[in-house]
Amino acid sequence: MKIYQATDSQEWDEFLASQPYSPFLQSWTMGEVYRDIGEESVRLEMRDGNEIKGICQAIVVNAKRGKHLAVPYGPVLTINNQQSTINCLLEELKKTAKDHDCSFIRLSPFWSRTTPRIEGTKPSPLHLLAEHIWYLPLATTDACQSKQSSPLPVGEGSGERANKTTYKTEDELMKNMRQNHRNLIRRATKEGVEVVASQNPTEDIKEFFRLYDETRKRHHFVPYPNNFITSQLKHFSTRNEATLYLAKYQNEVIAASVHMHFGGETSYHHGASTHKYPKIPASYLLQWTAIKDAMKRGDHMYNFWGIAPEGAKKHPFHGVTLFKTGFGGEVMELQHCSDLPLRPAYYATRAFETWRKWRRGF
Repeated sequence: MKIYQATDSQEWDEFLASQPYSPFLQSWTMGEVYRDIGEESVRLEMRDGNEIKGICQAIVVNAKRGKHLAVPYGPVLTINNQQSTINCLLEELKKTAKDHDCSFIRLSPFWSRTTPRIEGTKPSPLHLLAEHIWYLPLATTDACQSKQSSPLPVGEGSGERANKTTYKTEDELMKNMRQNHRNLIRRATKEGVEVVASQNPTEDIKEFFRLYDETRKRHHFVPYPNNFITSQLKHFSTRNEATLYLAKYQNEVIAASVHMHFGGETSYHHGASTHKYPKIPASYLLQWTAIKDAMKRGDHMYNFWGIAPEGAKKHPFHGVTLFKTGFGGEVMELQHCSDLPLRPAYYATRAFETWRKWRRGF
């Protein structure tokens, strides 16, 4: 097994799309997004001869709390000889991190919560990405659950999805929703809400940001930077891998969302709405429209992204958990992200993040 700097975007994405889980954050296109906002992308591939057996996209993060190398929802591996391969990968990541003067490496793999932690790492004080994923299987044979009941642990991938020939119907999905969600979807339609997929996302993103700023102030969360979302739409939409949805009421946009499409998965990534019309459930109809579009594309999974862990009250996803879970689906619990310290400066970062976690209460 040898590790190389990746050079072929098509090979990279084809490998990722063939896996039981295809997190778009590990896609080649996502690396271009990070480059747009000034964060260098490092792409490593593991090969056995000419065959790719794993990929790992890492991002050089120039954070005030400590410069580090972050691996969002990676690495993605199919090999069985996992520990020796991971050790080789870590050595390569260490070299990259040291070349960029990083004090630590933060890994947040899309692996089951029960997967053994990578040797030499320690649990991070904070999470890098969502670790409780709410998703809706769209195929009668769930490509995810057909492998096992939780996300694929490292080293057990076959590189092939389950054989999906039958998909769930709209009636089946509606039946599995909470009754309140069904009623609100129908009510939004009755009230005249119209949901459209933007044909000019570069221009219409202004409507999203108007609502996004209002949503941020209302719910007190730390938003993604506008240039990050703009770059995502620019790069992914030209490949038909992103959609900006707009929900209109009386000719006014009152809800909007950005959805990513990759590897047979649609992910609800960014959402915003106004509180001007609190009795108009536009966001429910918007999500239902996106789900139906995912079915038309032949996607096997609709990913609502993160929810709060059971019982958590102060978690940043607490406010959206009831909304997301009401559409039906399953939870996937991922392994908590890990840190690999490289320099003493890491421990100052760790102390700061531990304090921040205590202040936030989650």
